[in-house]
Amino acid sequence: MSTRTPGEDVPIRRIDRILAFMSLGLLILSIVCFFAIMIGSSTGADMRTGVWPTVGVLIYIAPPVAFACLVAVLIMSFVRRARANKGR
Repeated sequence: MSTRTPGEDVPIRRIDRILAFMSLGLLILSIVCFFAIMIGSSTGADMRTGVWPTVGVLIYIAPPVAFACLVAVLIMSFVRRARANKGR
């Protein structure tokens, strides 16, 4: 069993950070939209006009896209680590 020094970690790329923060942002956006629909429907807003249809669709689309971004980050990380370990 080999030990690694702290300086040998694989560096985090910009695309990894972008995808990770995009995933987090989409999840937060979907939660905010969920609460907006709850508050809007309790105050009697017309959910068929204005921005409400877009808010409603975001609840269904944002979480799967966020999950796909997270899976992409994980796959890229595993591939990069495998290539780094193969080169040693």
